[in-house]
Formats: sequence, C-alpha cells, structure tokens
Amino acid sequence: MSTRLAERSVMPEHMDDFSEGGAELEEALRHLRRLNRIFGAASPILYGIKHIWKQAGRPNRLTVLDVGSGSGDINRRILKWAKRRGVELQVVLSDVTEEAQAEAERLFGDGNRVTFVKQNGFDLLRDSADIVTASQFIHHFDAEDLVRLMRRFAEAARHGVVVGDIHRHWLAWGAVWLVTRLISANRYIRHDGPLSVAKGFRRRELRSLARQLDGAAAAIRWRPLFRYAFIIVKRREG
Repeated sequence: MSTRLAERSVMPEHMDDFSEGGAELEEALRHLRRLNRIFGAASPILYGIKHIWKQAGRPNRLTVLDVGSGSGDINRRILKWAKRRGVELQVVLSDVTEEAQAEAERLFGDGNRVTFVKQNGFDLLRDSADIVTASQFIHHFDAEDLVRLMRRFAEAARHGVVVGDIHRHWLAWGAVWLVTRLISANRYIRHDGPLSVAKGFRRRELRSLARQLDGAAAAIRWRPLFRYAFIIVKRREG
C-alpha cells in the first residue's frame, strides 16, 4: 500500500460524476457527516480561521465562503467558535449539486447565519468573503487545475484562505477503508472514502503548490488524524 500511495491517485471519485446523484448521493452526504466527525474534518479549518482572524486584527464580523461545501456540516463547529468569541459570522456554502443544497437546507434550516449558493469554485468573484475555506475539496483536482483554483480562492478572499485536506498515508487509508465499511453500505462512501486518501497530499506537494501561488505567503500545518491545514494570509493594507 505504501508503494501505491507514493504518488497521488488520478482515479475519479464517484462524486465527481454529476450525471448521477439523487437519493443515493444525499445519503452519502449524510454518512459523510459521520465520517467528518470521526476523523476531525473541521479541525484544520477552524485552526486556519483562528489564525487568519488574529492576523486580521480580530474583527467582530466575518464572512466565510465554504467552497465544495457538501452539506456544510463542518461549519457548525465554526459557528460555535464565533458565538463564543462574540464574532458575528455569516457562512456561505458553495457547491454545484442540488443534493448538497438539499442536505444543507435540511441541516441548517432557515438559519440566517448560513446561506447556500450553487456555484463552481472557478467562478468565485474577487473579494467574495473575508475568508475562503475548502475542506477535503482540492484533492479532486489535478496539479494544473489546483493552481488555478487556489489562485481564484486567494482573489476571492479579503483576509485569507484556509484549505483542509488529507495527508496521504497508509495508516489513514487503512483507517478510512475500515470505518467506511463499518458505518455505511453506500457505494459513494465505500469507493470515495479510501480513494480520497489516495488522492490526498504529502507535504512536499503542498510546498510545491505554495511556490506557484504568485508570492502568496502560505503556511502548511499538519493536524491530528492525518490532515493538513494550508493557510494563506492576505497582507493587510495601511
């Protein structure tokens, strides 16, 4: 397995096929929320948001744009942090599927702090939000598209960008393979879960990505349960 994981897998995930979906994909998004809790998917995003918030002068208002959000479940932890800190937080979930929108609305209801927009990550407008986030999303892209995507993220963010993704390692692959089979019979989850690890990153690859981002100051931090936080802090003006 360590040999197979030496380089990023180029196999497509089932979730990359937008010709399918429906109830099976909605079920997968619900099961993915369990996996996110088990493997601490929110942790690197919250870590990065805290860092950017401090660098921005601890503003009492923030907008966060979560790209490739799925149902947006990791933002529940971000909202709790903001409430404790007295930060007025507005979260915009961005995804391209109707299933993601349906699950987001089911999860957050009519809460006025979370909204959903059906949008491609490459179509983000400049200065769309204070902080742009993406959790377990960038591993869906090859090296060339990934650079373009991250540049778009940086253009869309006023304060900074935080990406959380998977450290490609045989221990992580084995754990995800086992847990997905224990908690779900959904074909999206069983296929895409381990494959997500195989499509994940090593530190050298994230360093290479950082060097291609037109001088943006990027920090790469390893987080528990085999995850990376990739953080870009925009320079403050004045």
